[in-house]
Amino acid sequence: MEITPRQRAHLKSLAHHLNPVVFVGKEGITDQTVRSLEEAFNTRELLKVRILEAAPMKAREGAQMLAERIEGAVAVQAIGRIGVLYRRHPDKPEIRLPD
Repeated sequence: MEITPRQRAHLKSLAHHLNPVVFVGKEGITDQTVRSLEEAFNTRELLKVRILEAAPMKAREGAQMLAERIEGAVAVQAIGRIGVLYRRHPDKPEIRLPD
């Protein structure tokens, strides 16, 4: 899934107030991390992920790797140690993206 710059800006504004729901530690991105994120996507469309200092990657790399491992997910942004991911809910989308 690809998003336009306008859609990316909209998602960034919606993600501003969110708290991280998944943390990536020194083990990096594990199967458990991916499962936790997939479960979180069952109830939300937009998520923040914190990449801890001990993690073997930067936030941009971590967000991109997670987006690649989760079907339909896209990395929206990475700032500092935080990555933002979006995946449209297949049945009941709540976030309406601009055209």
